[in-house]
Amino acid sequence: MSPSLPAGYFEDLYATATDPWGFTTRWYEHRKYACALAALPRARYRRGYEPGCSIGVLTEHLAARCDELLATDVAEAPLRTARARLARSPNVVLERRGAPEDWPRGGFDLLVISELGYYLDPPDLRRLWVTAIHALEPGGTLLAVHWRHPVAGYPQTGDDVHAALAAQPGLGRLVEHVEEDFRLEVYLRTPPAVRSVAAQTGLR
Repeated sequence: MSPSLPAGYFEDLYATATDPWGFTTRWYEHRKYACALAALPRARYRRGYEPGCSIGVLTEHLAARCDELLATDVAEAPLRTARARLARSPNVVLERRGAPEDWPRGGFDLLVISELGYYLDPPDLRRLWVTAIHALEPGGTLLAVHWRHPVAGYPQTGDDVHAALAAQPGLGRLVEHVEEDFRLEVYLRTPPAVRSVAAQTGLR
């Protein structure tokens, strides 16, 4: 079993490229973000958290849906880019933190775990999900989205990450979107029971 990737891996990666995964340039990424944002069941959230925010591309979109948003990354280089991108978003706080070992205090009604889980070995991933669920307020939203293909050196695949999430108690799945390249799921913290967006908004 490969261990969780250390912070130095990401520092070295960003030393060679500001946007190593093409978050700002690839249509694949723009489309994936659109799918993720459309899957969120609420128009607005009170307090969100996005660990592993990288250079803040998804963060910028989430900022428009949250009264308060905390976004963190384990490496300082992408945070510098994210701070510049979000300089005009006073509702966003950017901090250097690792996940799950440096989880922030307080509760959240939105957690976004995007392209993060497969960097963790199984024990750390289980700790991530347990910690996240504990921090999620009743009825709160957990959005998870991950690349499905194996990557050399990564401890797990995206499907492994989502299988571990599905095994956790205290959640009910609202959305499952699976493509050849990525898996996207939305879970709600239970209780209360999971209700569709139509039911939540009085359409049925």
